[in-house]
Amino acid sequence: MPIPTSLTFYDSLLRFRLFQGMSRTEMMQLAGNTKFGFLKEKAGKTVATADRECQQLLLLTDGSLTATRRSDDGGYSVTETVLAPWPVQPEALFGAHPRYTATWRTRQDCSFITLQKDEVLRLLDDFLIIRLNLLNLLSTMAQRTQQRSWRREPQSLRERFVRFVMDHAMYPAGQKEFRILMRRIAAELGDSRLDTSRMLNSLQDEGLLTLHRGRIVIPSLEVLVNS
Repeated sequence: MPIPTSLTFYDSLLRFRLFQGMSRTEMMQLAGNTKFGFLKEKAGKTVATADRECQQLLLLTDGSLTATRRSDDGGYSVTETVLAPWPVQPEALFGAHPRYTATWRTRQDCSFITLQKDEVLRLLDDFLIIRLNLLNLLSTMAQRTQQRSWRREPQSLRERFVRFVMDHAMYPAGQKEFRILMRRIAAELGDSRLDTSRMLNSLQDEGLLTLHRGRIVIPSLEVLVNS
């Protein structure tokens, strides 16, 4: 596949936090010494699978993806849509379990810049700014996870549902689709099936979600959170 023009390539990289703050000289050095891959996939293709080892960094530069994650017991799943620019689980490259936690599929035709793991390690060794950017990215993720246990407890069933949706989202906006039975979500929210059904139907009446057999579709997480 032909390599994009320098201007387009630099602009594409600088959309990602990993490369922000780099000078033009550093970018030229990076581009000249790094084995980047360029990938295009048609809609409906799987680009990463949950529980598979993560061996490369995938940077979505154009298009949109869906990410699907399942509960440990397989009782429910959530699928969300993410838009470019988006790095596909950079945290999965390292750690005790360097595996994807979601299955990623192209929602429309997509373009990616790819970096094999050994190339990422070399960049971290060669460029302080990239080391700091990755450290900040991973530190922010860890801090947000730690802060969750200190948040004010939801005061109503509706608030508990919104918190449940937020806690299961990787991307803080856009559409979320839960495949979950009413009795399961009632159990997750710690309430009766009848009261849970009434609450969800009320949200549907407000246009904040739609209910289907075994599915809950939330068209906009940010609208639901701010409702």
